[in-house]
Amino acid sequence: MQSSDIFVQDPELQAAIAGEFARQQDGIELIASENIVSPLVLAAQGSVFTNKTVEGRPYARYYGGAEFADAVEALAIERAKRLFGCRFANVQPHSGSNANAAVFLGLLKLGDVILSMDTAAGGHISHGHPATLTGRDYTIMRYGVSRQSEWIDLDDVRALAREHRPKMIVAGGSAYPRALDFAGLRAIADEVGAHLMVDMAHFAGLVATGLHPHPFPHAHVVTSTTYKSLRGARGGLVLWNDEALSSKIDGGVFPGVQGSVMMHVVAAKAACLGEALRPEFRAYNEAVLAGAKRLAETLDAAGFRLVAGGTDTGLILVDLTPKGLTGDVAAKALEKAGLAVNKNQIPFDTRPPEAPSGLRLSANAGAARGFGVDEFATVGRWIARALDAPGDAGVLGQVRDEVRTVCRQFPIYASC
Repeated sequence: MQSSDIFVQDPELQAAIAGEFARQQDGIELIASENIVSPLVLAAQGSVFTNKTVEGRPYARYYGGAEFADAVEALAIERAKRLFGCRFANVQPHSGSNANAAVFLGLLKLGDVILSMDTAAGGHISHGHPATLTGRDYTIMRYGVSRQSEWIDLDDVRALAREHRPKMIVAGGSAYPRALDFAGLRAIADEVGAHLMVDMAHFAGLVATGLHPHPFPHAHVVTSTTYKSLRGARGGLVLWNDEALSSKIDGGVFPGVQGSVMMHVVAAKAACLGEALRPEFRAYNEAVLAGAKRLAETLDAAGFRLVAGGTDTGLILVDLTPKGLTGDVAAKALEKAGLAVNKNQIPFDTRPPEAPSGLRLSANAGAARGFGVDEFATVGRWIARALDAPGDAGVLGQVRDEVRTVCRQFPIYASC
């Protein structure tokens, strides 16, 4: 870890960083888009690559002095290809949303039809929400989930694809807890002549370790973030196998949707991808799945309803309706108890996003700090206690004290 002594010259910044370290150390992150990176990833992201500007692909830059930038980006690319068993990778996207936008720009024409999961059913906003550029630049048609099972209904996807003839079908989302049928989705894409893009941001680590169905060879293109299940730098990547797509996808990234490469972030991506190639990364992902399932079982036993009946991905979507609570009230109460979560709509929610009916939870960060199934069962009981008395400061304070005690047994870093 980098010494905190350097920050004494800026006490206001020092206070904020120290406060955030204490929050992470003494609280439990259950937000699905967060994780705890290794000291190696932190060091790489804070390295002298912060000072370097490059544009273009490795060994074909528009700036000089790129010898070591080329080496580190080539390393990240090679590791991404090895990890996911594909022929091509672009590790430059600044985020998962940028990765998705780059694929759309590279492979589609403005106004083309995209068929993607509705955000109300668990899809991600970067797949065509009307408030985004993607939603404005393309014609977005949306599929959802079955009202009975809350799983994706391939018959519904097929009917929509036949009706609207999309140029791209997007699979993957932000709050869908079940495994996807990539072969079934590819068959639909082939029937209508569409590309199949899989956004595996929330389960990439499981794919890398063989604990989730693999998007390849079914997907034409796969995108992911590197900071959720991959435990790395905040950024994105794009993977594919067909060389004919290479210039289109690379051009979609640069100069299509972004400029120079954030080389310090690429260095941190290389670090996390290298860690993901080690045997212990599978053990970590096994802990994620086991912890998520135990947390889900504990919440179910406490009277909460699990959307889609559970989880295959380490992500859990909880319906608070049986408890008479809304997500905003629940999230605020849990934060006071030292448990960070995010409010989330559930399928067919009648409540607005600002005060939805659900919570989205994940085992990623807890498993990263060493939690096992017993700790996740305890977390589930803490959630139940806190949400049985969301306005009781005494109960929330007691839970927070217990959270802090357990967290001190599983420190995230020695110091910061």
